[in-house]
Amino acid sequence: MHAMQYDITLPADYDMEIIRKRVATRGHLLDDFPGLGLKAYLMREREDGSPVNQYAPFYLWAAAAGMNAFLWGPGFQGIVNDFGRPVVRHWTVLAYDEGPAASAPPRGATRQRRALPDGIPPAEAVTAELARHGRESATEGVVARALAVDPRHWELLSFTLWADAAPDEPGDRFQVLHLSAPGRRDLPNGRLW
Repeated sequence: MHAMQYDITLPADYDMEIIRKRVATRGHLLDDFPGLGLKAYLMREREDGSPVNQYAPFYLWAAAAGMNAFLWGPGFQGIVNDFGRPVVRHWTVLAYDEGPAASAPPRGATRQRRALPDGIPPAEAVTAELARHGRESATEGVVARALAVDPRHWELLSFTLWADAAPDEPGDRFQVLHLSAPGRRDLPNGRLW
């Protein structure tokens, strides 16, 4: 299972209604995309306290084949045509859990990225994060939560979808404009390692 995200940072005076309209008219196009577990169409705005205006879709792929089909197909080319070619970050998913609010449509999301601590064996650090992930997945209001790692940069990613606006906690907070989830029910729940 793979997590993937690209951030498109927009000018401070950018009309974010353009992003809302883009998602409203195109978001449904991935509602049945093969290999896609879920795609959260995320946005954050300066007027809501974000340091930047940003469109930052987040994906969970059941397998690399679906991710590759998207990246090398017309869907991602539309992003490249409209905004240029963004850096696409990707991580190996360590755990995925549906939360207590799994049946609710998500309205908010949080993303926390942090380096694995130096001086601790990677497996030991990941095991501690997996324990924390399990506890936090059971938090009231959590729709779904993923924990992933980028072993090139030794970066951990915690991503949470919330039934309501994202709580004020460490990390980046986003609005969820749409959720495409054709393979969500097929994503393995729990620890993947």
